This record gives sequence, structure tokens and C-alpha cells, in this order.
Amino acid sequence: MIQVSEDRMKYLRLLSEQFPTNEALCTEISRLGAYLSLPKGTEHFMSDIHGEYEAFCHIMNNCSGVIREKVHLWLGDVLTSAQEDALCTLIYYPDAVLRQMKKQEADTPDWYREQVDHLVRLARMLSSKYTRDKVRRLMPADWAFLLDELLHDQNDEGESEQEGNRRRYHDAIVNSTIATESGGDLITALAELIKNLAVDRLHVVGDIFDRGHRADSIMDILMNHHSVDIEWGNHDILWMGAASGSEVCIAGVVRNCLAYDNTAILERGYAIPLRPLALMCEKLYPELPLNKAMAQAAAVMMFKLEGQLIARNPEFDMEERRLLHKIDREKKTVEIEGKEWQVNTDHLQNVSEEDPYALTPEEEEVLAGLRKAFRHSYRLHEHIDFLYRRGWMYRTFNGNLLFHGCIPLNEDGSFHEKTLNGERLSGKAFMDYCDQVARRAYYKGDRYALDFMWYLWCGSDSPVCGRKITTFARAFVPEKEAWEEPRNAYYLLYNDEKICQKILEEFGLSGEDGHIINGHTPVRVTHGESPLKAGGKLIVIDGGFCKAYQKTTGIAGYTLISNSHGMRLMSHQPFTTLQDAQETGRDIHSQSFEFCTYPKRKYVKDTDFGKRLGERREDLIALLAAIRNGDIMLQNKGL
Repeated sequence: MIQVSEDRMKYLRLLSEQFPTNEALCTEISRLGAYLSLPKGTEHFMSDIHGEYEAFCHIMNNCSGVIREKVHLWLGDVLTSAQEDALCTLIYYPDAVLRQMKKQEADTPDWYREQVDHLVRLARMLSSKYTRDKVRRLMPADWAFLLDELLHDQNDEGESEQEGNRRRYHDAIVNSTIATESGGDLITALAELIKNLAVDRLHVVGDIFDRGHRADSIMDILMNHHSVDIEWGNHDILWMGAASGSEVCIAGVVRNCLAYDNTAILERGYAIPLRPLALMCEKLYPELPLNKAMAQAAAVMMFKLEGQLIARNPEFDMEERRLLHKIDREKKTVEIEGKEWQVNTDHLQNVSEEDPYALTPEEEEVLAGLRKAFRHSYRLHEHIDFLYRRGWMYRTFNGNLLFHGCIPLNEDGSFHEKTLNGERLSGKAFMDYCDQVARRAYYKGDRYALDFMWYLWCGSDSPVCGRKITTFARAFVPEKEAWEEPRNAYYLLYNDEKICQKILEEFGLSGEDGHIINGHTPVRVTHGESPLKAGGKLIVIDGGFCKAYQKTTGIAGYTLISNSHGMRLMSHQPFTTLQDAQETGRDIHSQSFEFCTYPKRKYVKDTDFGKRLGERREDLIALLAAIRNGDIMLQNKGL
């Protein structure tokens, strides 16, 4: 007989309190065993959304093209191409289609019955890889009972009385729902369920904010998603730092919003007023258009605050970014890393030659108002709180390593070491430190942590940046040669499979089976660049959601899909508008490329969650053995 340690026995006794009877224990063991045998759920990976709400919304609704594939696969034998298009649009935008049908007086009982029949068939097929309990949890609560009944009809109706009764029962459910003028609500509930079933887990690999105009609306969608995680990008970090109270991050956010002509997200999205800044700029730069004047003033405040931050944090190693004191006003030049460049000094009257990094009283007043607004914006903090709760600097998930930017490397392939607080950090330890300090900035708000958010945003060896950002040169130096932004060695070495394996192993993952998934650098498809690096070991999924990048990438974004059979990339073509998609049924054209097929199908038991379930099942089996040996007595064995 195997001897069980006292600590182990204590744990099993605590575990036994969850089960009042032997039957309950045996049922749970059987349930877990069955669950582990189901196919692995489908994961979708997206990155660099950059506020492009309409394209993101459509891709979320069409599940990166998967809905259309399933409609053709399972209903292509009964529907024409036009009918497939119409059904897809109904699934994507049920409310809009239902309004159109009602307006056209085409929403007849027969139409409702036909659509419900198609939707139930789709939902039934998609639900086949999940437990019945999980499917119920993915249903809209108000419709869960009826949807559960409809989904568990028989695929092939026979002639027996029992099956005939079941069919009549299901028809009665649909007919009664239509008769009470709730057919549209049933269709909407089925469409929501289908989309929830199509994607088991969504991973957003950074950069939700900036450039596009509606990052706040994207955050609303993510907060309502049934299963999502986020790996922070540099633009997310900047907003997180601003919400935490970092003055330089606030100036950076305001400057970016003005530069991208996107002040609506501040004023309407988050109720952060820019009027005080505008009033200051009307006096300071009366010769400039107001938007340009405000962007100039925000940039100057940002460079001043950045200079102060760098001076008090020499360990960040960002001294090359302190440039205001290196401007020669007479020669109109600036020294950048030992080289002189012509500089535009026309609008630097707020920069003192004696103390170039000192804020003026007017700047201090404007900045104090902005800080108060960022700190007290309820909706902003709803979104940032969600980023902290569901986000990380990196994430390991089902054998893959997810992060936005890079793992800083030296040119010889070794992990770059950074000395912070007297500790030399590299690889995983460095990423863990960055994650911890980023959380400290929001939850504790100490000066060092707030400053660290700016380092993360633009430090050349920051894991979410990884390049020398030439913000000052782009603002004031006309020569584009000064704008070049050298990147960390990671972005060259990630083409080497051995380097990728080394990185995976640093994070405790298998170099043979795992993949690295990151975004941050747009893939220049028009230049022949591939998103697959190191023989498919690393995948860059920044394909250009942001419209500004689409001329470079040649596409409008990637979705990486991982299911039980393998991994594939969906490349998306540019989107028109939501109104066009709703009214004409125009879909995003997506191309699928399967680059990894698993030798054997993957099941829940092969996932991280499945491994935890398997460990729990083994514990329950040990508990059952202890009960049968008489070592543990249940509170009520039901015998």
C-alpha cells in the first residue's frame, strides 16, 4: 500500500468538503475525464488595432472570416451564394438586418422560421466541441432555456413517436416565439451565441490605443467579450501611465491625439477638456492654426518633462533624448549623438535658454488641469482598470509566448542586461520586473514607477518599444536622415530559429513545439516580407489595422487562428464602413494560409487549462481511494 504524507492527507480532507456524497465525487471524476477528451477550443490572435473601430468591429463579428467558412461548409448544400451572404450579414449585424427586413415588410413568419433553422444548425455544429455546461454559459441569459432546448434536437428526425414529439416541441418553441413578436430577439440571441462559440479565446497582442479615432469603443467591446487577454503594447502603456498620473505620459497622450487629429477620444470619449490648453496656445502661437499650436505646446511640455525625468533616472539610459539644452539658438542647430543638425526654432519661445527644462507658470497650470482630468475620468479608468486586470507584459498560453514588442537582445544573441535598482535583469526576469513596476504605477503611483512608464513607452531597450524613437528630430529637424530609428538586435535575430527556441526556453516553453507571437512592427507585404519568421517559429501579426500603415503593408491586418488541427493566418483586405457592410452585406475579403498542422489533433487535455483539470482529476481519484480505504470519511456519504 502506498503511504500518503500527512500534508497530502490534510489537502485531501479539505478537498473532500466539496463533495457530500461518493456519487458526487464519482460524477466529478467522470465529468473531468470526459471534458479532457474534447477538442481544444479555437484561439484568435490580433494586434495593433490602433483605434480602428469599424474594421475591428467587423472582424469581431465575422470572427476573422470563420463564420463565412462554417456557413459554406455546413449550409452550402442548401443555400445559394447570395443566401450565404445574407445569412452571414444577419449573423454579423442582426439588429441592422432585422430593421431592414421590417422596413421592407419582408420579416414574415416563414422568413423567421427559415433563419432560425439555419442558425440553430450552425450553433449546434459549433457547440459540438464544448461541454453542454459551457455552451449554456455562452448563451444570452434571457434566452438560455429556449436555446438549450433548440440546440439539442436530433440531427436526423426519424418516424418514431418520441422523435416526432420532440420535433413538434421544437417547432412549437419557434412558432410561439414568432407569434409573440420575439422572433427578432431569438435571432439576435442565436447570432450572439454563434459568435461566442466560434472563438473560444481572444488574445490582443498590444496597441489598442492611438491613431484611429475610437479606441474607447474597442475597449467597450473587449470588456464585454467572454474570454480575452491583452499583452500591453507601447501605446497602451502610454495611456496607462497617463491614467496613473504621469505628467509626461499625459503630455505624450495629448500630443499624439493632436498629431493624429483625434481629440474626440479625449473630449467626448473620456471627458478630458482641452480648452485650457487651447486658450494658452491662442496667446502663445497666434500665427499658427489652433490644432497645430496645441500640438506644438504639448510637444514642448513633453520634452521638458522628459528631460526632468531622464535627469532623475540615469539608470534608464535615455540621456540621448535630452536635447533642449543642446540647441544653439544663434546657429539654429542641435547636437544629436555628436552630430549637428539644422533645427527649426521658430516656436520655442516657451523654452528658456537658462533652464530649458523648466515649465512656465502657464504650462504648470494647464498640466495640473489635465492631470486632474485624467485621474478623475470614470470611463478612462474603467478601461485602464480592465487593461490591468486582463493584461500582462507577456503571456504564456498553450505552449506559445505572446508579447507585443521584443525580448531585448545583444548582437551576439545573448539577452540584453538592464541594471535597475542595483539589480541586473535580462530575459524573463526583466519582463517580470517591467510588469510589476507597471502595476505599481497604477495601484501605488510612486514617482519611480510613474517615470518607468515613460521608459517603457520610448526606451530603446524597453521590451514594448525596442528602438530609438526620434520624436524630437521628427518635430524640429527637417532632414529625414535624423529621423532614422535603429532597432534592437531582436528584430534581426528573430529570423534565427535557434534564437527563437532559446527565447521560448527562457520562459519555460518547449523550443520544439512552441511559437512566439508578437506585433509592433508592420509586416511590409508589398515588399515581399513574410509574417512568418524562423521557419514559422515566430509570427508577427501586425498587418496594418491602422489605415496609415496599409500602403506599407498592402493589407489591413492579420488574425492568427489556432485550433485543434493547427495554426493558420488570415490576412484581411481593407474595410469600407459599417454602414456599407450592414446595408449591402459587403464583407472583408480574407485569405487563409495554414502554416502549421499538428501531427495529432489537440484536445483539452493538451492545453494549459486541461493540464490543471487533469491534476485536479488525479487528486479526486486519490481522494476516492482514501475514502474507500477508510482513511477519510465524507460528511454525508449518502449510504
